[in-house]
Amino acid sequence: MSAYLDAIQKMGTQIRGKQEWHAINPEYAVRMQLQNRFTTGLEIAQYTADIMRRDMAAYDSDASKYTQSLGCWHGFVAQQVMMSVKKHQQSTDRRYIYLSGWMVAALRSQLGPLPDQSMHEKTSVSDLIGEIYTFLKQADARELRHIFTELDEVRTNGGDESSVIARIDNYETHVVPIIADIDAGFGNEEATYLLAKRMIEAGACAIQIENQVSDAKQCGHQAGKVTVPHEDFVSKINAVRYAFLELGIDNGIIVARTDSLGAGLTQKVPVSIQPGDLGSQYNAFLDTEVINDLSELKEGDITIHQNGQVAKPKRLDNGLYAFKDDTGFDRVVLDCITSLEHGADLLWIETEKPNVEQIAAMVNEIRKVRPEAKLVYNNSPSFNWTLKFREQVYNDWKAAGKDVSAYPDPALDSKAMMDVAIDGTELSDEADRLVQTFQADAAREAGIFHHLITLPTYHTAALSTDVLSQGYFGDLGMLAYVRDVQRAEIRRDLASVKHQDLAGSNIGDDHKEYFLGEKALLAGGTANTMNQF
Repeated sequence: MSAYLDAIQKMGTQIRGKQEWHAINPEYAVRMQLQNRFTTGLEIAQYTADIMRRDMAAYDSDASKYTQSLGCWHGFVAQQVMMSVKKHQQSTDRRYIYLSGWMVAALRSQLGPLPDQSMHEKTSVSDLIGEIYTFLKQADARELRHIFTELDEVRTNGGDESSVIARIDNYETHVVPIIADIDAGFGNEEATYLLAKRMIEAGACAIQIENQVSDAKQCGHQAGKVTVPHEDFVSKINAVRYAFLELGIDNGIIVARTDSLGAGLTQKVPVSIQPGDLGSQYNAFLDTEVINDLSELKEGDITIHQNGQVAKPKRLDNGLYAFKDDTGFDRVVLDCITSLEHGADLLWIETEKPNVEQIAAMVNEIRKVRPEAKLVYNNSPSFNWTLKFREQVYNDWKAAGKDVSAYPDPALDSKAMMDVAIDGTELSDEADRLVQTFQADAAREAGIFHHLITLPTYHTAALSTDVLSQGYFGDLGMLAYVRDVQRAEIRRDLASVKHQDLAGSNIGDDHKEYFLGEKALLAGGTANTMNQF
């Protein structure tokens, strides 16, 4: 028997056992259950953690099975992303949602638009997780409602009832994993634990945490980044793991991010107990000056014993300590190995450009110690993808001896490759091809399990709003909306065209009929202008 029909039968037995429930229709009750498959955030966290673990194992066996996500700043945006995925790709398989701390700060803070510096309210992150899942569940309810309506019509008019019921039985939910950005933990390890717990309770199965100083956190693609010693970062990894375990999500995922490639400063000098320990390895990267005579020391100078010598770390006026130049690569490798050795499941290496060879070089070093290492990678809008890939092609061609005289030398003018005159050239086409295959190439060659774009929907909102505003407030007037929005929506078959339906009006009508029967006052009658679409 169909799972749907079996559930109705069981519900009918339950209802018949309560004389007072005689007005309750068992099929309607089952429909409502199916439209609200997940009743708690922890159910979602467990369900999506299982999905991610399955996907991670699949990637380990086949690097072509990488996963993707788009960063979303509102539940509606996330809903539209997954509805689009289901419509165009026919499945949500290996597609997630990313929750960007950058966009929370810029778009969801009660303090107003903020930079990515962990100044926003910490609970706004967990609140957004809950909001996203509310919208994804509503997408389920809407789509299932349409199938239920189709079933009712088939029963009335005749047709293949079994095929419709099979679609109900095999329905794929819009609820997918969220990788949620906890920044640098928003305080000490106890604060990290409390926020992680709240995020998991809201539905997060994967939490991304970075090794910057919590109270001086910067966007990964800006200057002034300050990292913390490994012991500090490990304590926060432990805090997140404890939160998962306390809530029963034993397979929750921790993404450990390192910003060391672009960070030249550290907050403090860790204590080293013996040569070669983590503190000693971290301190080996410090920019130090050997002190041969204590008289060389000035008031307030701090020294460490290093390699049998007394050394003075370079300390800035703000009290921060500087790393040696050109140590970022090695610090990244040590960071990643240490994170994996202390319970992280995935790695995130923040880079300054999207370059497969650069990423692969670091991952290959990490895998010498931890062969299972795999990355979550930020396909960042902070990169000028056009510029960087055109530069890459130019340099590769030049190194291979190919004539590049028709193109501007990026070394002489860093922005020349953005000229519209380059569009459509052989170099431009090759660069675009590399952009198109970047995710597959990096998954295969550089260990990237998950590709995300942190803040794409920030940019799409800005772009589409600019296009509409330009025309509407200009000469096009109403045509700007009709031609560029509504007509496009209709022809792309977007659910937003019938915005009342998308917002839940028809679901509400169903419920009114369930609750009150024929006396219900419905919104979806013949006078509803939504019937024009």
